[in-house]
Amino acid sequence: MSADPTAGLTAPLQVIARFRDHDFTLHDFLRARVEAQPDGTALEFEGRAWSYGQLDGLVARWAGWLAAKGVAAGDTLAVMAQNDPNTVALLFAAARLGAILVPVNPDYGVPEARYVLDHAQVRGVVVSPDRQPVAEEALEAVPNAQGSPAWVAPLGAALEAEIAAAAPWTAGRGDADDCCLIIYTSGTTGFPKGAMHGQRGFVLTAEAFVERLWLQPDERVMCVMPMFHVNALMYSVGGGLACGGTIVLVRRFSASGFWRTVAETRSTEVNLVAAAGSILVQRPRSEFVPGHGLAKMFVAPQTRAMVDSLRDELEVPLLIECYGMTEIPGVISNPFAGPHILGTMGVLCRHPDPRIERPRARIVDEDGQDVPPGTTGELLVRTPTVMQGYYRDPGQTEAAFQNGWFRTGDLVRLGEDGFYRFVARKKDIIRRRGENVASAEVERTIAECAGVADVAVIGVPSPLGEEDILAAVVPAPGAPHDAAAIIAWTRARLSAPKVPRYVAFVDAIPLTPTHKPAKHRLREDPTLMQRAIDMATPA
Repeated sequence: MSADPTAGLTAPLQVIARFRDHDFTLHDFLRARVEAQPDGTALEFEGRAWSYGQLDGLVARWAGWLAAKGVAAGDTLAVMAQNDPNTVALLFAAARLGAILVPVNPDYGVPEARYVLDHAQVRGVVVSPDRQPVAEEALEAVPNAQGSPAWVAPLGAALEAEIAAAAPWTAGRGDADDCCLIIYTSGTTGFPKGAMHGQRGFVLTAEAFVERLWLQPDERVMCVMPMFHVNALMYSVGGGLACGGTIVLVRRFSASGFWRTVAETRSTEVNLVAAAGSILVQRPRSEFVPGHGLAKMFVAPQTRAMVDSLRDELEVPLLIECYGMTEIPGVISNPFAGPHILGTMGVLCRHPDPRIERPRARIVDEDGQDVPPGTTGELLVRTPTVMQGYYRDPGQTEAAFQNGWFRTGDLVRLGEDGFYRFVARKKDIIRRRGENVASAEVERTIAECAGVADVAVIGVPSPLGEEDILAAVVPAPGAPHDAAAIIAWTRARLSAPKVPRYVAFVDAIPLTPTHKPAKHRLREDPTLMQRAIDMATPA
């Protein structure tokens, strides 16, 4: 690649200027692209393709079908499925009605799904056929906001036929400031919080991603991350549509088939989490396909070994490191044109259009006062892409903001070079496999296991990047030290990223003077990992 990675590329503002101005609704955002290139390929999935015009038609029929089911403005509906084109259509269809999509992790067990579906007060759930029993059990005795049982619609030929026969919705387009998406993210209490995003924020994030990755009109954005994450929905799906390119949708991430899929689909850009990047560089080189055509990858956090392997061995010339949260997508990133400073969050991003408000950031001390560069403090952000609040949780919403600034709960420092550097999390959250795992939720689950008297869960360094989970367990008197039983109990009740990798049996959990678990003392114990039992499933 040229020393200047932007050489020969169309500038981001010119990329989005190919389409007429829109009103910041998802409907008008998509229509602007349909009008400019109705026959251009918008979406590909497992050998099928949808043009922009066909995608717009699918959205209109989904909206008509939802309206016939009684979905109206302000209603919530969930999708609990692996990546599927219908999730893209559902998002835009719900927004057209002024309704709200709630993407749910399809790997959730019944208790996890029940909490989210109940809290979100969903009117209905679209599911993968294999997840239908889980959704139905989770919805038992859970009325929606209208007081009636929620419906469950399994994806498949029968539903496709219903959608194809539905009358296209033409009665409305939603409003730019309507909430269109609620993404549940774990909080320090262990109970997931629903971050609400408006249509305007979604569109601004999508267009800003064109700037972050210099997406081109012929970009082929491969979406392998699950579509219950901001990464997949706003960066891959939103970014792919914003530049007028093609979304190459993949059902789920497969490390063994990754390079073959990249080559077969002619993908040019992909967004990953650190764990996926680390797995790829450790895979057998027999799976690699030389000359694949993937030109750029958005992945964070990065390590020197990951960068060297991906760039020099696996032929991905440009790797962009960033920082993000579900609540504030698209705020800080290493600049596409450089410099790229390994191990940094990057600098404040911008929207391609100079008329759009720029994100701002502050680093403050415990008293909320700004600290000088080089000093560690909590990162506060103000951005037009910030969430609208936490759904049905005014207390958490109020706590998340300080005079209009979003409190990230992350400790960072600003270098003299203008780059932000992550230091630590104030919140007791473990970052694992691209997900935020609340230790309190894992602790509550393990505490209910027979033979467990007390437990504390902490994050420990993972060889794949990010963190693994260690459970420090105090056995009940006379109970066996049965790590396998604890893991089996947890695996039956929580999704895979929340299941601890390590179990360490201890005599007592250290406490603070206020009788809270002193987790810092566990982390500082050099013998804890030596005593821990590695319960990783063999590859």
